[in-house]
Amino acid sequence: MYIINGTKGDIWWIFAHLQLSLSLSLTFLFHPIPPLPSHPPPASTDDDVDLEQLVNDMNSSMESVYSTQADTVLLLNNGHGQGHRRHTPLLLPSSPSRERLQHSQPMHIQAVRCLQEEQQLRPASLPAIPNPFPELCSPAGSPVLRGGKLKPSGSSKKMSIVKVWSEDGAGKVVEIPADMTARDVCQLLVYKSHCVDDNAWTLVEHHPVLGLERCLEDHELVVQVQASMSSDSKFLFRKNYAKYEFFRNPLNFFPEQMVAWCQESDGSIPPSQLLQNFLNSSSCPEIQGYLHMKEPGRKSWKKLYMFLRRSGLYYSTKGTSKEPRHLQLLSDLEDSNIFTIITGRKLHNAPTDYQFCIKPSKVRSDCKALKMLCAEDEQSRTCWMTAFRLLKYGIVLYQSYNVPQQRKANVLPFSAPVRSVSENSLVAMDFSGQTGRIIDNPVEAQSAALEEGQTWRKRGQRMNVLGSPSPLHPSSLSTVIHRTQVWFHGRIMREEAHKMIIQQGQVDGLFLLRDSQSNPKAFVLTLCHHQKIKHFQILPCEEDGQVFFSLDDGATKFTDLIHLVEFYQLNRGVLPCKLKHPCTAVAL
Repeated sequence: MYIINGTKGDIWWIFAHLQLSLSLSLTFLFHPIPPLPSHPPPASTDDDVDLEQLVNDMNSSMESVYSTQADTVLLLNNGHGQGHRRHTPLLLPSSPSRERLQHSQPMHIQAVRCLQEEQQLRPASLPAIPNPFPELCSPAGSPVLRGGKLKPSGSSKKMSIVKVWSEDGAGKVVEIPADMTARDVCQLLVYKSHCVDDNAWTLVEHHPVLGLERCLEDHELVVQVQASMSSDSKFLFRKNYAKYEFFRNPLNFFPEQMVAWCQESDGSIPPSQLLQNFLNSSSCPEIQGYLHMKEPGRKSWKKLYMFLRRSGLYYSTKGTSKEPRHLQLLSDLEDSNIFTIITGRKLHNAPTDYQFCIKPSKVRSDCKALKMLCAEDEQSRTCWMTAFRLLKYGIVLYQSYNVPQQRKANVLPFSAPVRSVSENSLVAMDFSGQTGRIIDNPVEAQSAALEEGQTWRKRGQRMNVLGSPSPLHPSSLSTVIHRTQVWFHGRIMREEAHKMIIQQGQVDGLFLLRDSQSNPKAFVLTLCHHQKIKHFQILPCEEDGQVFFSLDDGATKFTDLIHLVEFYQLNRGVLPCKLKHPCTAVAL
């Protein structure tokens, strides 16, 4: 028996409140609630109330209500309902005992059965817990928390790990999104390595097992390219000055004898029209010439006359015939990339050193699927590879070329531009008068260069007389100060210098300095001109106890190699062209 402290008037009010709450929660309730007594039962002097009889009365009253509701629903489903009876709320009479309602102790009441509709709405895996955030549930407004997981409000970009290697073998790991291009990755590495961004940096796809490599285009997605590479392949970070050089000097990249429509017009095509025909998708440019092709499964090579068009690379089965019945498709351009072979001619028994190949994009390490080709010279190989890029990507390459040009045009007047060592920005100047002037006459520029060399020599002599503030003697300082420059590469072999020049693009004015292998006191200037690599020895000469360096047997003397390089960046002198682009190797 459950005993609770309170009067009978208080218990009557609690019973009426519970019955009213149950009546309002029923949806199909058409039976009137049994009326309550008009007056509360008389108060008893005994404060202990027998609650067991009260609970039994409540259970019997609710059973009658549920049975009446089930009968009513059955009649409505059968179509025999006799009208809709409006339910009027129950008005409870006020009781004087309500004013003196006192707090009571918790009361244990047996649970009664639930409605069938509530059981259907309740999930099987979760209890019927009231949901404090109903707007997060589906359907909207549901008071019960549904099972399942909520979707995140925003989708974050998927990040990928890419490792990039430098020329000295050091690597750097970067985390990039899936939509990051090769240009963006290069700018990120330039920022992290504190390099000068001169728009010549590029990512190189390197395959050491196959002996292949190619420079990624600026618009290519790095993560997508990495997915098509084998496990032993890697990315290299280096400069490539020839990436867009064909837009500046197209005639140096496309000889007239290799362009079909130049032969038809007797070579009267202007350079602008030459590039426009490549970039315009409606035109049909064609590169033709002889190439050596390696026969599949053999080490022998066969010389064939080939044609490069937008539809692919073809070879003629009958001499130089262009008839469709004599043309065989060697490779298409859409699903292929062109690579440079770096293993040398001995491995594949190639007839020349100017090898390249066409590799399908889906092939990772299968040598049999590679189309090995070999050109007669470097100019023809550059023409084939450049035309392949132009015909495949078209206007996209021109847009990538214009991006840095537009950035330069948008630079504010008060911003400090990065110093460039191009031919257009470095000229010979005369500061002998009150104001400086540009020297246009080559003869006058040569004489000014000789005079400048004498001025540097006099400056060095004054340092010898007055003494040097540096702990090193000026003569010893001039022999080591050049080792801090990016264009000096120390004791490397001639073959290594050739390789670096080729890798960074054989453009006019690309140079480096190195120690001489034959003369320990001398240095060598390696310079590229017209896609040919030449070497010039820098000899030391001593005069009045001072050591100078000269390229022209003492006619023009310099106190150190930095002065020598700066002079030939302004003046050609005895060189075939000015020094424009230093061949550098950055450490990541």
